[in-house]
Amino acid sequence: MSFFLNFQSDKCPGTINNNPLNGLCEKVCIQADKVFDACIKQTQLEGYSIMPTCFSPKDPPCPLTFLSARSTSGVGTVSQISVDRDDKGCSRVQCLVSIPMEILYTDANGAEGVATGVITVSEDVLLFVPCPSIMPYQITATVSAVAPQGSYSVAKKGFTVNACITVILRVTMPVDILLPSYGYCAIPPAQEYSQEVCSDFFELPLYPQGRSCSRG
Repeated sequence: MSFFLNFQSDKCPGTINNNPLNGLCEKVCIQADKVFDACIKQTQLEGYSIMPTCFSPKDPPCPLTFLSARSTSGVGTVSQISVDRDDKGCSRVQCLVSIPMEILYTDANGAEGVATGVITVSEDVLLFVPCPSIMPYQITATVSAVAPQGSYSVAKKGFTVNACITVILRVTMPVDILLPSYGYCAIPPAQEYSQEVCSDFFELPLYPQGRSCSRG
């Protein structure tokens, strides 16, 4: 059983069907990352060069044949951040976002291998950035990338790929925030997963059904 498997309790997450004020019992201080602003940018890269590292297995015989590549983490590395504020509350945010990638290939002998790489994109966007305070804000990036097409260059010792990139930039800050609460959550007991491979067999009747043979 879980929160969403027929667990009947008013102390679990889910849809509020009645008065939402019913059951409120306290104000709770929660430590969380507050998102002041966010934006999403999707980009298609063509002919992007990735220098592979960490080959597995090591030292594959060339030439390599590109199979595919995709991001290995939803968190990008943000660097070289520049924030230019204006009088209207918006700021020009410039930065580089690096996306870790996993590259699949076959070597000259046809054996499959894996390498790592990085795709770095430049972002230049408008975001609301809070005023200076004791607690510093952060520019974070949630990323996703896939490269379905590519090739390997023996001369450059790298891959050239066409990639689809999604980057979500957020302006965040760790804060103590006050929220209304319904109290502690009720945790339901776990329901064990079972394939029930014997269920069809156990459901068979003990003896054959139907009319028995009669003697003439």
